[in-house]
Amino acid sequence: MEKDVLEMSLRERDVLKVMSLVVSGQRTQAEAARLLRRSVRQVRRVLRRIEAQGDAAVVHGLRGLPSNARIGQEGKTRALALYRTHYADFGPTLACEKLSERHKLAVARETLRQWLLSEGLWHKKRRRDIHRSRRERRECFGELVQADASEHDWLEGRGARMALLAMIDDASGRIIARFYPAETTEAYMDLLGRWLSKHGRPAAWYSDRDSVFRAESKQDRERSVATQFSRALGELGIELILANSPQAKGRVERLFGTLQDRWVKELRLAKVTTMAQANGLLDTKLLAQFHARFTVKPASGNDAHRPLGAGHDLAAILSIQQQRVVSNDYTIRFQAQAYQLLPPAWPGLRGGKVIVEQRLDGSMRIRFGKRYLEHKACGLRSQTEQCLGAPPPDPRSLAPRPIPAEGGKAKDRAAVTTRSSAVHRAAGRSGRTPALPCPSGGKSCGRTKDAWRPAPTHPWRGQKRTVLSG
Repeated sequence: MEKDVLEMSLRERDVLKVMSLVVSGQRTQAEAARLLRRSVRQVRRVLRRIEAQGDAAVVHGLRGLPSNARIGQEGKTRALALYRTHYADFGPTLACEKLSERHKLAVARETLRQWLLSEGLWHKKRRRDIHRSRRERRECFGELVQADASEHDWLEGRGARMALLAMIDDASGRIIARFYPAETTEAYMDLLGRWLSKHGRPAAWYSDRDSVFRAESKQDRERSVATQFSRALGELGIELILANSPQAKGRVERLFGTLQDRWVKELRLAKVTTMAQANGLLDTKLLAQFHARFTVKPASGNDAHRPLGAGHDLAAILSIQQQRVVSNDYTIRFQAQAYQLLPPAWPGLRGGKVIVEQRLDGSMRIRFGKRYLEHKACGLRSQTEQCLGAPPPDPRSLAPRPIPAEGGKAKDRAAVTTRSSAVHRAAGRSGRTPALPCPSGGKSCGRTKDAWRPAPTHPWRGQKRTVLSG
């Protein structure tokens, strides 16, 4: 005869052991109540159930039965139908949030996960543990910010591909993010400007070794040549730290893993098709949701951000700056365009170096030292020629042509010399540059009819040359 097997928890076995001595009379009900931390009245009820049902009386009555608080079959069917229709690629956690937010259907995350596993709509992900040394968060808000970009199909083909640039504070997890057409220096400068305007200057910037932050060529790296962005960080007094691996800046890497899972679906639900719409949804909803759910309280209540000083001109610092040399006629060349610098002419400007700033708003400024110079573009080609001097010679003028010998007419000359018309000095111009004419009253430029020659009675003409023979 097979014996009945009862499944009991460890707590139920302890109760049965204490009550068995009460049943046999070896222990009083008061003593059992003290050991079980129950009242004597509760012990009497348990004793009566044991006398009527045997050892099974100590087993919970709902063992093996559905919970009284469970969601009914109708709720389960509705949740799975909504998941198949709207959230097929959502994880259990995000799907629970959307079922509660959009459909007023409250389901526990683990409950939904078990439903999805049983229906084959979700699969367990195997994760292999990799041993790494843990780096504790920085203590103060603004002590360190991590930054990176994620080029991803955020709109799932409904619009152009975009890059999401984000900065995350290491201590609190607060972020600032923005969609841009690509990961560029200008995009990082715009994002940094938004952080500076809102919080101030952080102590350190932590990013990868992209060409935006580090010179590309080995020679430039050996000479510590600064990029446009690293130069801007230096002017702002922000330390630049370059990571040696993606795992080193794991906080921002994990951030993009979360955003690629959540924000792609949020953009889909909002039917976003353009970058402007995506940034609008980000500013009005997504950033606030992220901060409400994922930020933490820093270990220290101090703020490590430093305010912007009077000498911090963000428009100038966060710009693409290039150096140019000023010509003698106070012009510079920039991007195949000539620019005339207007008066006044500051000492050292001619032949000196100026900084051309291409600002994020599309404007251009020219700076000489700490002064900004007024300028105008030499737009058309004729104006450009006037600004920069004579144009290059016509290739057809390079053909040799006869030049009459001095002191005779063309029909009487004994020899004809040839030279290119494009290589002799222009009449009325100095020999230094085509743009500078001869001094007024001078007659020493070129070989024209009015060029100065010694008079016939000049002492120089009366001198006789002495020929030395060996």
